[in-house]
Amino acid sequence: MKLNELKSLIKECGVAGAGGAGFPSYAKLSDKADTVILNCAECEPLFRLHRQLLRRYSFEIISTLDLIRETLGAQSFYVALKKGYASTAEAVERDIASYKYGKVKYLHEVYPAGDEVVLIYDTTGKTVPAGGLPIDVGVIVYNVETVLNIYHALNGKKVTHKYVTVGGAVKNPQTYCVPIGTPLDKLVELSGGPTEEDTVLFNGGPMTGALATPTDTVKKTTNGVLVLPKDNPVIMQRKQNAGVLKRRAMSACCQCRMCTDMCPRHLLGYPIEPHRFMNGLKNDDATDTEAFLNTQYCSQCGVCEMIACKQGLNPRTLIGVARQTMQKNGLKRLEKLEAKPLMERDLRRLTTARLRHKLDLEKYNNPSPLNEEEVKVDRLYISLRQNIGVMSSVAVKEGQEIKYGELLAEAPENSLGLPIHSPVDGKILKITEESIIIKSEERKLP
Repeated sequence: MKLNELKSLIKECGVAGAGGAGFPSYAKLSDKADTVILNCAECEPLFRLHRQLLRRYSFEIISTLDLIRETLGAQSFYVALKKGYASTAEAVERDIASYKYGKVKYLHEVYPAGDEVVLIYDTTGKTVPAGGLPIDVGVIVYNVETVLNIYHALNGKKVTHKYVTVGGAVKNPQTYCVPIGTPLDKLVELSGGPTEEDTVLFNGGPMTGALATPTDTVKKTTNGVLVLPKDNPVIMQRKQNAGVLKRRAMSACCQCRMCTDMCPRHLLGYPIEPHRFMNGLKNDDATDTEAFLNTQYCSQCGVCEMIACKQGLNPRTLIGVARQTMQKNGLKRLEKLEAKPLMERDLRRLTTARLRHKLDLEKYNNPSPLNEEEVKVDRLYISLRQNIGVMSSVAVKEGQEIKYGELLAEAPENSLGLPIHSPVDGKILKITEESIIIKSEERKLP
């Protein structure tokens, strides 16, 4: 297959990065790549779907990786996962053996092993420049579900459903395949409801996710939904007011450097020093402009505030607010800088087990088995913002009958965007500025 053909096919089928920001997958493809990496690090506590999918669809995913490698003219591809995923590792070792250019890389049981730049260094030894992209070092990274979606695209199937792990304080933690647009409370219902009183919904992983409401819906980027008690450290941290956090930093930051010393990006040699940023806040002084500007290199992994700071302060949250302010005021990203990993990096790894213990999540560390039975949802609320880039443009009308896989919204021309396709047979009930509401109908499966 030619590169442009593969790009067009991936775009037409609406494939976005199935986690994180949802970068349109076609836009990553480049003949400058010499290495393709499958990211199965899955370092967020309680998540299971990537290792489950890779175990079940190992052959499909590995064969698609090799096709991508061949199309790009790349030298090799890696499957990067943890040895602790024993049954998944067995399936990978079995199926990759017949691929000359495929390799397996076993990762440490640490967080954030799945961060792209961390993964690339731990897999290949290459360091992505600060402010740069993986392709700057000849690497493309896709996660497991993204490659599975590319496999389906090669067989003419659009992205209409999403695998989601439902965990935490629910009766039956499981991983489901649900239509895009499914309300989150439906997922909790599928898992038997909460097992504790006064719980809160959380969309995403404990370290990088956000508070959610029952009416929030599944997108192409939704990896997991957690039900957690209101007094869980993850929930309590997210509920704090940014203004109060700043005043606490001004009164309590002792400049111990722990936030910087444990920062994964700093340990890779990136010029980000959260303690210097906090010192500027502490003294209500922004004259150390370098410390503020260098927050643009932050990955928002959360290690600084969830683990490192013994004062219970919140560098990650405050850095996020500062970056939004800088972007609003038109400050551009800094130039790419060469990064050299620090010698002490290997001594400062944060194990996933320690992370679960620290966040009081160990009691929720359940298998969450993969359940691929069809999930029927009467009403879907499909967001027009399913990926990073430009919002998709509506291609249907209210009252219109729609079939499974038909186009709901299209990517504006000459822009970074993706189309959206219907997960069901149904009727368009309403179209708003942000979403398309569909009433589902019964559909005979092929």
